[in-house]
Amino acid sequence: MSTANKSPSIVRRASTAPSAIKRSEVSPQHSLALELPVTAAKTPTRATPVERLWLCIYLPALPLEALGSSEDDEMSRAVFEDRDGIRKVLLANPHATAAGITAGLSVNAALALLPTLELEPRDVQCEQRTLLNLAGWAEQFTSFVAIDAPAVLLLELAGSLRLFGGLQELRQTIARDLGKQGFTAALAIAPTPLSATWLAKAGRRVCIQDMANLTGAVSALPLICLGWPEPVYDSLYGMGITGIGDCLRLPRSGFVKRFGSGCLLELDRAVGRLPDPRVSYRTPESFSAEHEFTEELSDSELILNVCQGLLQRLEQFLLTRQLAVQRITFSFFYLQYPATYLPLGCVQPDRAVKHWFELLRIRFERLQLLAPIIAVCLRAGPGQVLFADMDMLPFYKNNKQDKQRQSRSIEHLVERLGARIGDESVHGVTTVAEHRPHYAWRRERLLNDLPHCETLAVRRPLWMLTYPEPLSTRDRQPVYQGVLQLTEGPERLETGWWDEGGIARDYFVAVNLKGVHLWIYRNRTKDGGWYLHGIFG
Repeated sequence: MSTANKSPSIVRRASTAPSAIKRSEVSPQHSLALELPVTAAKTPTRATPVERLWLCIYLPALPLEALGSSEDDEMSRAVFEDRDGIRKVLLANPHATAAGITAGLSVNAALALLPTLELEPRDVQCEQRTLLNLAGWAEQFTSFVAIDAPAVLLLELAGSLRLFGGLQELRQTIARDLGKQGFTAALAIAPTPLSATWLAKAGRRVCIQDMANLTGAVSALPLICLGWPEPVYDSLYGMGITGIGDCLRLPRSGFVKRFGSGCLLELDRAVGRLPDPRVSYRTPESFSAEHEFTEELSDSELILNVCQGLLQRLEQFLLTRQLAVQRITFSFFYLQYPATYLPLGCVQPDRAVKHWFELLRIRFERLQLLAPIIAVCLRAGPGQVLFADMDMLPFYKNNKQDKQRQSRSIEHLVERLGARIGDESVHGVTTVAEHRPHYAWRRERLLNDLPHCETLAVRRPLWMLTYPEPLSTRDRQPVYQGVLQLTEGPERLETGWWDEGGIARDYFVAVNLKGVHLWIYRNRTKDGGWYLHGIFG
């Protein structure tokens, strides 16, 4: 049978059951036309842009650069830290490295090798502050900045490319600005934050924009980029595993049994198999506003009206951010004198104009302005999360409402008293874990927070005498404005033997003829006398 005679039946078979066609049944010139319906669904996939694109800024020299630059650029410097009781070099600058100073060298050995070496202890808090400052600086390039301590910043750049003229231009701008600030940074770009971090730590200056290329780039990295515990490294090296690609090829179930699920989850997040959510950093916002007068002003009411307008601007600022503040400061500027400052504080963070203006009016009555003012400035402290007031909701019980109203009334009283007579004159009382009554309490500032006093299981008088008062006796009974009747006790206190204030006493609650309740005790020492120590309210 000729090929021409076969072709009609072949076409019919292709139209009814394309998968049944055999390559041997068609001639080469018909093969392409007949296989097109079969392969039409397998069109080549085009690379699509990723939704997220992460730039990792790795600061390998942060422990040294956070301490600031030296006056002499040619100075050999190094940072050391205490490891198991031995001070060892953590990081050295290029001049010290050229002289043979390396990480892990003891401080004594480093000084013996280079006597002119400038050594400084590591300041972790300074590193954290520097990283936070850099995170705030990076917010000009993106709305999403994540901090991965101790020396990594992650910037999501997919939404900023058009604004800064493309990825290459944005990356060069960031690298240039970091160099101007004196930081040594390794940059890498990848579709996932973890892969970008690993690439930057490995020193790979790469820009991966397609997920299809991510696994291959990550597989070529060494294990040291992972930051896993040393025992895991030892086990992997013992198995002949030297790279991330080798880990990805291991059986998943066996990998989990041997090294735990956490390591496998990191690998999956790095190559995009699992999501890797990050917390966005936001620089704390602070409010500052001022009002300048066209001429010098001394009218108190007009000045208060201007201050009220500044408070309204503060309220709007806090309202849009769902924040509140606990401290604000008014500054009054003169033409020829230094400014006068008026700080205000409240017990609980607030943003209401009425509340702050009430405190301002009270304090302003005692404020002595040196001369007519030319400007007023209002600055607010750091914003705090504002918690909603739910006492008006119908499902709240009355006793909860009463407690909240009582708490608010105490707070307002404290604030008004502080505004009237000064914050240093208003304080609370809180209990201390001490058995001796005269040491079992202390003063506490109220404008920071209301003191929390634990409920005592025993009665204690509100008025404690500074020095116990000796009591006379009549028929062996203590006397204070008449013979006292003991109603409660004895409560034996024997403590303080470790210092000079040791006591051994039996305390009683007593009542005199006028019904006054007293707190008295009898010494268990040689004198055995009675003393008055407190009076109940």
